[in-house]
Amino acid sequence: MLKDFFGKRKKYASIPSEQAKADVPEGLMQKCSGCHKIYYRKEMNKNLQVCPNCGYHHPLQAWDRIDTLFDDDTFEEWDQALTTGNPLAFPGYEEKVEKDQKKTGLNEGVVTGKGTIDGQATAFAVMDSSFRMGSMGSVIGEKIARAVENARVEGIPFIIFTASGGARMQEGLLSLMQMSKTAIAIKRFSESGGLMISVMTHPTTGGVSASFASIGDYNFAEPGALIGFAGRRIIEQTIREKLPDDFQTAEFQLKHGQLDKVVNRLEMKEVLSLLLKFHQKGGNEK
Repeated sequence: MLKDFFGKRKKYASIPSEQAKADVPEGLMQKCSGCHKIYYRKEMNKNLQVCPNCGYHHPLQAWDRIDTLFDDDTFEEWDQALTTGNPLAFPGYEEKVEKDQKKTGLNEGVVTGKGTIDGQATAFAVMDSSFRMGSMGSVIGEKIARAVENARVEGIPFIIFTASGGARMQEGLLSLMQMSKTAIAIKRFSESGGLMISVMTHPTTGGVSASFASIGDYNFAEPGALIGFAGRRIIEQTIREKLPDDFQTAEFQLKHGQLDKVVNRLEMKEVLSLLLKFHQKGGNEK
């Protein structure tokens, strides 16, 4: 009988890998990019794409992020119809944008709007790295600048979640101009007494890290997020020195005074809600 048991096991093991894969529904399982443990995808979604074992923060799409933070049915999207053109007639650019639009269901790499977090109104922008790696083009800059201006006019705070590989090369100088456009809008907002909270997620690099991502009244980041301007290899070649292993991580930035706090995604809504309440009451809440 024991022989039969092991014989059956051996027989099962001989099933071709293609057949074994076919027996598992596609998308049912997900491997953690940090510790490589395998989980049911539903379990990871329930945990907001944070690994229960090692705490690795996987990318979160824009609308999933909105669902984790805002009160039900309170989020109102702004400038949804604003889409990218091809101002420099860059070959193949329009096709790549259309492909990402179909893949993500987004018109661009950022969603803006307003809603309430625990009953407190706030303007909001969230970048999505699955759309052109969250690269900053003219439409992303325009949507963020408009969202900041709307927040100023309505007298509500502004929260942004950044995720970007930097400037969008297909738009050249027009992409780099968004650094100053967004920074000016935020300065005007700040001078009017507005509150801005910036949360940098993985990755926040290039022109985005050097402009609107880093000039909030509060600058937060998710654990392990890559934050920096130039790439590690370029910096090492330039200064001819070996950089620390944790260089450009959120934890490194916090240690050197570039961040106010590293916030776990599972605690993010609570932290943001607390700050909104604090500033709504003029800082008098105990």
